[in-house]
Amino acid sequence: MENHKVGNIIRSLRQEQGLTQKELADTLHISDKTVSKWERGLGCPDISLLESLAERFSIDIQKLLSGDIAPNDKVGGNMKNSTYYICPSCHNISFCTGNAEVSCCGKKLLAQKPRKAAHTEQLSVEHIEDDWYITSQHPMTKSSYISFAAFITGDRIHFIKQYPEWDFSVRLPRRGHGQFIWYSTELGLLYQLL
Repeated sequence: MENHKVGNIIRSLRQEQGLTQKELADTLHISDKTVSKWERGLGCPDISLLESLAERFSIDIQKLLSGDIAPNDKVGGNMKNSTYYICPSCHNISFCTGNAEVSCCGKKLLAQKPRKAAHTEQLSVEHIEDDWYITSQHPMTKSSYISFAAFITGDRIHFIKQYPEWDFSVRLPRRGHGQFIWYSTELGLLYQLL
């Protein structure tokens, strides 16, 4: 932990929120001289203040201590390049068009890339009217089920949440070609092209 980096982050975040050193100090119940000392790199916040300081600025404590809050690189808007984060405990899903730091059930999640489903793992796809009707023989029990399915084109994601003990069947409007992805609690994140 480098005092100057931490001090620069505190000053930057304080100014971003339009706070004076005194106003920040008052919210933390410390003196404005202490805030000034941090911002000049002459010291760091006491460990007992880190959580309050991080909450005040809506920043992760680790980012505050590392002195690094650089924004992500801008990425293109192609939804096919989305990043998926899936909790191994509760199977909650988050997705975003760039990189993110995501946590769930007290754990930091790693980005997952869908792998192409083997022929035996692919879902059954039928054309019905102007829709795709997608079904699977995958078991849908509490211990093994498909948690969600999504159809992804360059500009949109059509997301469908699934639950244990439901039969898996999805009906989607046909909108050109894209990727159909799904998450199996046994097999992981899979895709097939439609």
